[in-house]
Amino acid sequence: MKKGLLFAFMLIYTLTLQAQKDTLFYSPSELRRQALSEASNVNINIYPVPVREKHFTIKSDKEISFVKITNIIGQDIYKAKYSNPLTIIKIALDNPQRGMYLVTMIFKDNSRVVKKIMIEQSE
Repeated sequence: MKKGLLFAFMLIYTLTLQAQKDTLFYSPSELRRQALSEASNVNINIYPVPVREKHFTIKSDKEISFVKITNIIGQDIYKAKYSNPLTIIKIALDNPQRGMYLVTMIFKDNSRVVKKIMIEQSE
């Protein structure tokens, strides 16, 4: 009798674990999907391209509240948070090295866009 109860308990426990595994899935919220679609519709211009001096400009349709520039190996080389979000931002870098960089922009509505830029040595 005890073996039968133990077997039934183990069977139910195993089925419960399997059911829990099947019910775990990720579904993005409606707000996150909406923010992603809005971020993809924003018009962003970064110029001059490629960047040959120590500075460049970001122009956007939406107000930018945060800018971060990261090199390809993940090191942050520039960060700026704006208490008054701006649509035109001039970025000045300290002795940038030649290479590819990622520019992450967070807008006033917390949507995010990442763009690539190429920095070359000035002639």
